Amino acid sequence: MIKARVTVTLKNGVLDPQGKAIEGALGSMGFEGIGHVRQGKVFDLELSTTDAAAARQQLDEMCAKLLANTVIEDYAIELI
Repeated sequence: MIKARVTVTLKNGVLDPQGKAIEGALGSMGFEGIGHVRQGKVFDLELSTTDAAAARQQLDEMCAKLLANTVIEDYAIELI
């Protein structure tokens, strides 16, 4: 079994209103020096294979088809 973590974030240049709202909220809560907050999502998955290359290929397909909107989002795969 292979465990993986997929992190999906907006591409640079894509507006991130939620990140901007978080940045503003942190500032209003007294946290200083916070800038350029970007939000994203994390998926932890378990795959029933022991082949790391096959797992990575399967994860790439999952991201392309469902987990990420590759037009506006980037993703990173980490085998853990």
